[in-house]
Amino acid sequence: QVRLVESGGGSVQAGGSLRLSCVASGFSAGYRFNSYCMGWYRQSPGKGREVVATIHTTGQYTYYNDLVKGRFTASSDNAKNTLFLQMNGLKPEDTATYYCAADPVGPCGGNPFTTWGQGTQVTVTR
Repeated sequence: QVRLVESGGGSVQAGGSLRLSCVASGFSAGYRFNSYCMGWYRQSPGKGREVVATIHTTGQYTYYNDLVKGRFTASSDNAKNTLFLQMNGLKPEDTATYYCAADPVGPCGGNPFTTWGQGTQVTVTR
């Protein structure tokens, strides 16, 4: 069972930056982080969960929500089984709980994510 642990959330002023991390562990035989679909989602109070970014760790797929395109960058360190989300130019409307997601195929191949982390809170103040 894959386990995802997010970190790096916090409180920052508008215009600032944060980098979120998601460490993945517990891959079944035949599955490895370096060939996995990974994603970042976020959810704020009263709103549904929305995709922020999706990447395949081979580098063959990348997707960004238009709301974050040009400000956020998702990347992976395959040697450390870690997914990152670099967030620059943060806005108050980026305030949310951010979740890491994983699946061998996932949205990179037209399937849903099946594994989720617990989330990390990001608060952007004016």
